[in-house]
Amino acid sequence: MNSPLHGPAKALRLAAIGAVMLAAGAGFAYAAGWLGQPQLTPQRIIDTFEAQAGHYPGYRKNHAKGLCVSGYFQPSGQAASLSTARAFSQPRVPVIGRFAIGGANPFAPDTSIPVRSLAIELSTDDGQVWRTGMNNPPVLAVSNPQGFYEQVLASAPVKATGKPDPAKLQAFFAAHPESAAFRQWATSYKPSDSFASTQYHSINAFRLIDAAGAAHPVRWQLEPQAPFAALPGQVDDKLFLQHDLQQRLAQGPLRWTLRLVLAEPGDAVDDPARPWPAERSSVDAGTLVLEQVDGPEQGACRDINFDPLILPQGIEASNDPILAARSAAYSESFNRRSRESLGTGARP
Repeated sequence: MNSPLHGPAKALRLAAIGAVMLAAGAGFAYAAGWLGQPQLTPQRIIDTFEAQAGHYPGYRKNHAKGLCVSGYFQPSGQAASLSTARAFSQPRVPVIGRFAIGGANPFAPDTSIPVRSLAIELSTDDGQVWRTGMNNPPVLAVSNPQGFYEQVLASAPVKATGKPDPAKLQAFFAAHPESAAFRQWATSYKPSDSFASTQYHSINAFRLIDAAGAAHPVRWQLEPQAPFAALPGQVDDKLFLQHDLQQRLAQGPLRWTLRLVLAEPGDAVDDPARPWPAERSSVDAGTLVLEQVDGPEQGACRDINFDPLILPQGIEASNDPILAARSAAYSESFNRRSRESLGTGARP
């Protein structure tokens, strides 16, 4: 998979997935000082991004379309030896979450964008908070914020078609062999018919800290207990995934298994573009149980910044530079939308 893509259709498919995950990355790479061009402020870059993707005041600047949910996490106890985080030992941990699709348009049809996300906040009885934003791709196409920037440039839509230039995308992927695993996933990905039957990944690695102070590098994923069914070929309902989730929750709770995948020496713990071998051991840390929808944008998740670096004692960030970029992105998005009135942006 190290060769560049062949054909514009495949290139555009990868762009549809990659761009919505990384579109704001350039601005936040500048914000953190990685690209060394102080004349380009994060505000200016975000203005440019919104000028291209659309300005929707009051909404998140990426993953703009979503809905709030709530429930709890019930730990299995199996992860308590790996981390002192109370979330792995408390009998039941309250959870506020948000399902979303990628992109900046809060009015996009649910099934028009392949990227899906689930962000959750776990609040434990020791006053600690754990926030994690997960996506359906298991890896990214790039390893660092410079790659963010280059992918954003390659994914910019051209005026004639409103879509990225396939030649620029092919050149980008040819110049970034680290995108091989992402390209393989994107070309073989088959979307399910529901948020409930989608698997979500932390993508970045973290470190679990045990009672003796030893660190255990992990990535985690939420594995759905709802059976897979393929997304229909023709979907007319623009709120298809939201309506499906509401209907399912009206019939009862939905569940995912939180699986912690343990790294071994030599695994790329600081590179989100490199997958770990499939045979890595894992731990069933417990079950996420979602019980109700709280509202599209006015529920309990509305004012939560799901910054992946908000971690409890017992969980630490890896040295992955994209974690810092994600944190900066979430912060800037939150600060900007908090000053705006929801729902006053232009509709398509």
